[in-house]
Amino acid sequence: MVAIANTTGLTAGERTTTAAGLWTVAFLGVTAGVQMSDRGLQSILSPAIQASFGVSDAVIGALHGIAGILVASALAVPLARLADRYSRKSILLGLILLWGMLTALSGIAPDFELFFIGRAASGITEFAMIPVVYSLIPDLVSDRHRVPSNLAFAALMATGASAGFYFGGNLLEFAGTIAPADMEPWRAALLCLSLLALPLLTIGLLVHDPPRGLPTGSERREDAALGPFLRAHQRRILLFLGAAGGLAIAVQAVAPMAAMGLVRRYASDLVPTGHALGLITLVTSLGSLAVAGIVDRFLRPRLGEASRPAVMAAGATLAIPCLIWLGAAPTEQQALAMIALFLALTSTANALIPTILQDIVPAELRARSFAIYSFVIAAFCALGPLLTGGLSDRAVGGNLLLAMAIGGVPALAAAAMSASLMARQRGG
Repeated sequence: MVAIANTTGLTAGERTTTAAGLWTVAFLGVTAGVQMSDRGLQSILSPAIQASFGVSDAVIGALHGIAGILVASALAVPLARLADRYSRKSILLGLILLWGMLTALSGIAPDFELFFIGRAASGITEFAMIPVVYSLIPDLVSDRHRVPSNLAFAALMATGASAGFYFGGNLLEFAGTIAPADMEPWRAALLCLSLLALPLLTIGLLVHDPPRGLPTGSERREDAALGPFLRAHQRRILLFLGAAGGLAIAVQAVAPMAAMGLVRRYASDLVPTGHALGLITLVTSLGSLAVAGIVDRFLRPRLGEASRPAVMAAGATLAIPCLIWLGAAPTEQQALAMIALFLALTSTANALIPTILQDIVPAELRARSFAIYSFVIAAFCALGPLLTGGLSDRAVGGNLLLAMAIGGVPALAAAAMSASLMARQRGG
């Protein structure tokens, strides 16, 4: 890998948006979306994985939380540090290659322990890519196009995650028709997904690798090191993490195990349930990004820096009754409606988080800061499925939807309180 010298960079005011830059943002979004699709697919495959290995709900929760999020995000931090120093394009290509290999290895793991390790290792490549991309975007487009580019990348990533849900059941059925007689269909489904790494690697060789931007304005500081930065913004960061962390717990208490919960309570068919969850994930994710952009443009001139935490507080507060209703919903249609409304509100609350971090983090610390933020939030995310699985096993007799409500409502209340205090601090 070749180091990128800062002397070749441009200041924020000098950067312009080019076709190559926009094409690169689009490719990065598609790539992250493909990688994120294995989370939705794993959710759809969870009943088959659970039956294959004979593990409990709590263990499946650990698979989604600890392996899929916490371990992955922790090891993504040193990879992001490399991205602050060396060619980000080379690192991205390496992450794509590793993702394909590890996803394939997960499909052939002979026991749950090796499968768990494989999924954790695969998740590392997904978590490492996101901070690298958010480090790249400010160097690919002008400041005027930064927020739309952030939202477009998030939209493409959300589309991929939705596709994992939507096509998961179909892929499982297709895999059953091509799998050897001695191979379980869910294993073949993971092997099929891993093949998408090949065209991504081929196209990735053509992406634009921009020079790293020079710090300007508030970024031009002698204390542009991580420790001084964190100390200088300690109160704001703690409140921010309280808000984002509470939302993360609640979302992850629902999303990864929603398919299992619906199939178990309502004896649903997995394929149409997967289609419904895929469409819900796609529509709520894309819709929330559009809403967040409009709301930010409307509120920012009126509330200043208090506008974004105010949106987080409102989203968390309004999502509470959705989870309460989900826990007692008498029909699958009502449960799906509550999941949809819950995801729309929480996604809107979270949509502008990358922009907030880009605003306060110096250019030379961006990838590391995003990776560290991802790890801290991942610790909260891991609690979500762990709470759902543990409560299901030990408190509510396998009622996953009720377990989601019991675990998620207090987290939403904490998020709403933290975001309200943050808005008050920024507004004052």
